[in-house]
Amino acid sequence: MPSFDATLEANMTELRNAVDQASKEIATRFDFKGTSAKVEQKDRELTVFADSEFQIGQVRDVLIGKCAKRGVDVRFLDIGSPEKIGGDKIKQLIKVRHGIAGDDAKKIVRIIKDSKMKVQAAIQGDAVRITGAKRDDLQAAIALLKKDITELPLTFGNFRD
Repeated sequence: MPSFDATLEANMTELRNAVDQASKEIATRFDFKGTSAKVEQKDRELTVFADSEFQIGQVRDVLIGKCAKRGVDVRFLDIGSPEKIGGDKIKQLIKVRHGIAGDDAKKIVRIIKDSKMKVQAAIQGDAVRITGAKRDDLQAAIALLKKDITELPLTFGNFRD
């Protein structure tokens, strides 16, 4: 029976490249000279450091611009609120989304069921597997999810016949 998986997974190689490019630009920009502005990455967490709220916004804009140029969807970035660290320094934590959360998975299953298509959706861990009798039904399901789920950058893979 044909099936595919709807998942939520960023391209970590391109994200690493975007962080490296943003770090290089921050190091060479005149308005960041002599400041503590930088971006660090640890697995699926990015940390932005700066001296003020305004600078943290500027560093975040540089990072988002580089992500967009590298093809990393900015909807993967879950931006936290800035917090003060020692002295007048500020940091902001940005988490990279991975895996479909339970509420979002239930929403996807509900959309598939409400569409009255001849496909079934099942939650499997942090992915949603959609199966159907015909390949055309699965392609219609992909089109439906792309149209209805705009807040999540879903990727469709593991297509089997």
